[in-house]
Amino acid sequence: MKLSLSSTLQSSTSPFCSFITPCKDSFSVIKCQQSTAQKQSWPNLKAMAKKKRRKGLEDLSDELYDIASLNLDHAPARRQVRSAFFEFHQQLDHILFKQAPPGIRTDEWYELNLKGQEIFCKCWLPKEGDQIKGVVCFCHGYGDTCTFLFEEKPELQGLPRFIFGQSMGGAVALRTHLKQPAEWDGMILVAPMCRVAKEVMPPDPVLKVANFLSNVIPEVKFFPTKDLAELAFRNLKYRKMAYLNMISYSDRVRLKTAMEILRVTSEIESNVNKVCLPLLVIHGAGDMVTDPNVSKFLYEKASCKDKTLKLYEGGYHSILEGEPDEAIFTVFDDITNWLDARCSS
Repeated sequence: MKLSLSSTLQSSTSPFCSFITPCKDSFSVIKCQQSTAQKQSWPNLKAMAKKKRRKGLEDLSDELYDIASLNLDHAPARRQVRSAFFEFHQQLDHILFKQAPPGIRTDEWYELNLKGQEIFCKCWLPKEGDQIKGVVCFCHGYGDTCTFLFEEKPELQGLPRFIFGQSMGGAVALRTHLKQPAEWDGMILVAPMCRVAKEVMPPDPVLKVANFLSNVIPEVKFFPTKDLAELAFRNLKYRKMAYLNMISYSDRVRLKTAMEILRVTSEIESNVNKVCLPLLVIHGAGDMVTDPNVSKFLYEKASCKDKTLKLYEGGYHSILEGEPDEAIFTVFDDITNWLDARCSS
């Protein structure tokens, strides 16, 4: 079982983002004979190359940029990218990293799922001797970089167990709870994607065709994506860091993925009244990725008595890591206070 999200974000050495250190010019020099006029007309080839680079990666060395540009459709390339940038990412100038508590223990491994695929997992534990109050399973959002699964360690047995979902991970957490209602002691949802707004739903005939095609050509990258860093991060400094999340999936949405999202969110919407465990729902009121009104809908329809909804004025989608520092601390304080109250009870 993986540790709490506060530990996850405050102590992670995960492959996320870091400041770029400008590198020395690594272009080789090609000598050729030419007139002075010709020399003056040659453009700056390196500047032209960098103009074509992915947003936010203009200052990477050529070697690192080539690695960052690998096709991440398959695990070997993702692991290569993660390994190449591991040390690079340790210098992240983010408030959650700078104030991480000392002595945090981490463990990484791969779990085989039912399809024989290796799923990357990571856990965070406090330093030796610190009391563990409870365990949190974190379900990440679409395109994020870590997967967290339960692993019953001896020191975690008998502790309160909470499931935490962010963005699309909110749909995963809800569906997990609906399948295992007695397995959890509480649920935290941050900007959950648990219903697709009717305004953006395609017409029924289009849905029928897309559903058919998703079974024929499921891996086709069909639906274009927007610049999520621009939409999700209100803090401009942290928005620049988001582009350095090298192994975050940023390509077009695959056809089958899009149809599964629609199917699962529709299933959740039809069963939201069955949500019956202590519930904390958090959402930025200015979220442009997932609709805050969906969180209100979830809060109103959930059948549990112990439920809390917190909307943060002006907050964007990445309310845990992309806001001004004071706002980030406020959100984490609300989460940890909610967890503390239910662990002690």
